[in-house]
Amino acid sequence: MLTANRHIIRRAAPTAGALFLVFWFAGVAAAGAVGQPEAGGVGLPVMVTPVGQETQAFYNGVLLPIISFIALFVFALLVYVGWRFNEQTNPVPSKLTHHTGLEITWTLIPVLILLFISIPSFRLLAHQVEIPDAKVTIKATGNQWYWSYRYPEDQGGFAFDSMMKPEADLKPGDLRLLAVDNEVVVPVNEVVKVQVVTNDVIHSFAVPAFGVRIDAIPGRLNETWFKAETEGVYYGSCTNICGKDHAFMPIAVRVVSHEKYDEWLAEATVKFAKADAPLHVAADQARR
Repeated sequence: MLTANRHIIRRAAPTAGALFLVFWFAGVAAAGAVGQPEAGGVGLPVMVTPVGQETQAFYNGVLLPIISFIALFVFALLVYVGWRFNEQTNPVPSKLTHHTGLEITWTLIPVLILLFISIPSFRLLAHQVEIPDAKVTIKATGNQWYWSYRYPEDQGGFAFDSMMKPEADLKPGDLRLLAVDNEVVVPVNEVVKVQVVTNDVIHSFAVPAFGVRIDAIPGRLNETWFKAETEGVYYGSCTNICGKDHAFMPIAVRVVSHEKYDEWLAEATVKFAKADAPLHVAADQARR
């Protein structure tokens, strides 16, 4: 039995080291596809906002090393205990039941780890909730099961519904279950404030590449912000279980240059001139 235990330990040690390297590089490595899910992806997506980049740095530089060390330490401790205190090498069990120094140590060390984590964590939290002066303010309303958006008067004063495209309407380059009929369009390198509300149940406005996730709660106005530094289309979705079509209310945000944004505003003001029209009715019929 002792020989078998030692053989297992010799094989387990390099395996644990290999797994550690795999998960470490998977967490640090950036995904290949920006703004959308990647098949087989591990770790956080590529972030294109200051808050998102700070979140990624916090995860890769603080959390991942700590949790990796703790996992390896516990694994090594279990292997040592199994080898050192098995029945053959230790036939008479110890009668020791308390060790004051050990109990102080295993209480103090987790406290110190949590204090160490709390410093960058609170700094990141403050960065997320303190909204700077915004160039654009968008109101996002969650519905069962689509999103509605309204732009302020200084940006055209229009509103529209955003529905997931049915498979029959998908064009080359459109992503199944993520492409929408009306995308949110914002300018690059500008602070965008998003006011999030709901018309029915609790929804969640989440765009992973922005490092943004905030709940839409009945009777409450929540706010978040982002500043996209790279042009492109960034996808998200409602991440709360809000009903039978929970999985079919995606979010698509297109980040464009200031010139293209001004052009889109002029077109959208005409296209969505009837801001109070029930645009979702036509889209809902198209889905059926």
